[in-house]
Amino acid sequence: MPRPTPDEAAALAERFRRLLRDRRLPVTRQRLAVAAEVFRAEDHPSIVDLQRRLRARGEAIGTATLYRTLDLLVESGLVRRHDFGKGFNRFETAAASAAPPHEHFVCQRCGRVAEFTNDRLERMLRMTADEQRFQYHAHRIEVHGLCAECRGRDFGPLGDAGAS
Repeated sequence: MPRPTPDEAAALAERFRRLLRDRRLPVTRQRLAVAAEVFRAEDHPSIVDLQRRLRARGEAIGTATLYRTLDLLVESGLVRRHDFGKGFNRFETAAASAAPPHEHFVCQRCGRVAEFTNDRLERMLRMTADEQRFQYHAHRIEVHGLCAECRGRDFGPLGDAGAS
């Protein structure tokens, strides 16, 4: 997942500051640090991932502040929340230019999330909607299975089968 450029990240941070001011909420270093961490992520971090990364940067941010800040970012449309069926949420920047429309492969074993785009799939979904006389607006696709690394662990080196 491409992260926003520095200019895009600055614009996102400014939009978040404006949202906080409009809601008469304090613009704190902790809230801005959480937003910056999500904006710079190249993956789909969970709350635990974000806590770990923020601590590594020397940020002391309480769990409640982290949750509330992420809720504000999602409500504002700056961040998307995903539930890939693992019992916890993951987050990604929702900036239009930073993340073109994309789908997700989710490894059922290790939890890795890989993004993909496919123009033919996009066209097919729109054509199928038209055929069903359905007005298409948006979609979300998650493909669950095993990533190459987890599949590789299952098979080991060739030639082991039948060895005594």
